[in-house]
Amino acid sequence: MINEYEIKKEICDIGKRIYNRGMVASNDGNISVKLNDHEFLCTPTGVSKGFMTPEYICKVDENGNVIQANKGFKPSSEIKMHMRVYKERPDVNSVVHAHPMYATAFAIAGIPLTQPIMPEAVIALGCVPIAEYGTPSTEEIPNAVSKYLPYFDAVLLENHGALTYSDTLLSAYHKMESVEFYAKLLYLSKQLGGPKELSKAQVERLYEIRRKFGMKGKHPADICLNAKDGKPSCHSCGQCGGSCASSSEAGGDLVAEITKKVMKELGL
Repeated sequence: MINEYEIKKEICDIGKRIYNRGMVASNDGNISVKLNDHEFLCTPTGVSKGFMTPEYICKVDENGNVIQANKGFKPSSEIKMHMRVYKERPDVNSVVHAHPMYATAFAIAGIPLTQPIMPEAVIALGCVPIAEYGTPSTEEIPNAVSKYLPYFDAVLLENHGALTYSDTLLSAYHKMESVEFYAKLLYLSKQLGGPKELSKAQVERLYEIRRKFGMKGKHPADICLNAKDGKPSCHSCGQCGGSCASSSEAGGDLVAEITKKVMKELGL
């Protein structure tokens, strides 16, 4: 039997972790846990995640409607984003949204985390794409995130932050840590002249290790959109998600456009 109070305590503990690690500021971020198909626990809006206690935590249904909330507390305004994840990923039982410094910087710069620079990141995360910008608390963010959910367990949110999700709250949190560590290492290595990336063969061996371990979740090792078409994986093409699916077509369009401009300059 699920002990809701213990889950609320765990949510508060994870909230303290993301706050103490500088992954959120002030009242930023939100966390949720799935109890069953119709009940979810989530953090409240307007509250620092570093100072929560169990009575802060709200319960909502699959549509984000309040089932239970103590006086003065109401669910996070980002609950729509969480509900979309649960709807489209039945294997997910927890969602974490935060604004980790380095990962969010990449999201603001419009740079997905695709470079294979560290075995642990390749095995645990694969690639981390960027979902197009959406106005917080609207359906724009859930709609932007939606197309990446079948293929990745972590997504950057353009000019916003990061979103991770998994079968347990601790695992979802660990993915957030991994995303931030990956982003920080990539940033620092760029300051040192650029990272030395793992080769395609090395990446494929890491993919095989992941498959051998039978690790849960979605990952380019299994269902990279490019790999399905017999093309290089996201780690090789430098793009992710929907971009991978259309990278060949986009490349052709770019070549055609450049050719047209060159011919115009030459008067042909």
